[in-house]
Amino acid sequence: LVATLGGALGATSGAAAGDASLSTADASSATNHDAVRGLTIGPIENGYHPGVGYGSAAYARTLDECRRMGATWVAITPFGRVANLEGRGVDPTFEKPFPQNREDVRRAIGMAHERGLSVMLVPHLWVESGDWRAKIDPPTEAAWAAWAATYEAYVRLWAEVAESTHVEMLSAGVELRSWVTTSHAPAFSALIRRLRGVYHGLITYSGNWDDVDQTLILGDLDVIGINAFYPLAEKEGASLAKLLEGGQRVRTKVHELAQAWQKPVLFTEIGYTTRPDPAVKPWIWPEDIPNVKIDEHAQADAYRALIAPLLDEPYFMGFFVWRLYADPDDVSQESGWGFSPRGKAAELVVRDAFAATWAGDFHKRRGWTVAAKVPGIF
Repeated sequence: LVATLGGALGATSGAAAGDASLSTADASSATNHDAVRGLTIGPIENGYHPGVGYGSAAYARTLDECRRMGATWVAITPFGRVANLEGRGVDPTFEKPFPQNREDVRRAIGMAHERGLSVMLVPHLWVESGDWRAKIDPPTEAAWAAWAATYEAYVRLWAEVAESTHVEMLSAGVELRSWVTTSHAPAFSALIRRLRGVYHGLITYSGNWDDVDQTLILGDLDVIGINAFYPLAEKEGASLAKLLEGGQRVRTKVHELAQAWQKPVLFTEIGYTTRPDPAVKPWIWPEDIPNVKIDEHAQADAYRALIAPLLDEPYFMGFFVWRLYADPDDVSQESGWGFSPRGKAAELVVRDAFAATWAGDFHKRRGWTVAAKVPGIF
């Protein structure tokens, strides 16, 4: 049944399957990797929870969970602090001193590699004012130049870690819309070129799903990255069939983007919260919804509808689930209606997807896919 995930649910598009002009964008031939079956592991750096973050024994248990779920990659996401949207600078210290955090992340990367997991390192920004990082917009050209310099110094610190620990992929930025979709984009392209002098693995950028078509730096990347919180339906109460139609529309967008740029497309983040109709407006946090209820079935259907059509897309490089946490026993990081699929029906969807054969895999396997060790819902 697992083998039907990509075929029966991901109804193959003739154009996508037969377009020979896209051979250079094929996810497997472009990177020599099987498609990414990834899980993001978020940090726990709160001073009230010492000894359970990256590189800890608790983190080791999360890595082991990832392996048991069938993951082949993990994303590690250290954060830097920005005071507000004026972009006056990045403080690389986040809850714990940067030198300590850097060593913890180094150890965390090594622990993942020891378990046969590839790693994407994603330096994130946390805006202290509570605003979205996509809206960082220094008020003058001089302020923009200063912001670019301080951001480059921050991401370079992590590029050096990525190089020394043989990280397989680095994201040069996350949701920096005001930079990469505007006249300031050439400065980010120059930053990427300089990063290549420090880090020699694959470089991506984690663009938001609704601005990737306006992102001007895609030609500078090895892999087009998207934080793919796509809505799959417009109205509440959508059936699974209607959600799957939305997933097919996403697949079409992925195919067209890969065709335009001749590069594979990776979903650097995917996720839906555990509430009714999470795929209608995925960006709305449940705490902003009155009387929110936990709905595992709705979350699982949203995952199923997004993932299934994409597994038949040769130019889709894979995805990272948002997210698990470094300490699997710490339930304080998010409520039961949060994004994590851990221990929920959506985890079975993810397990099935990880166990399936994907069109974007480098090592092609003939015949039926090996069944998942833990049966899922397909």
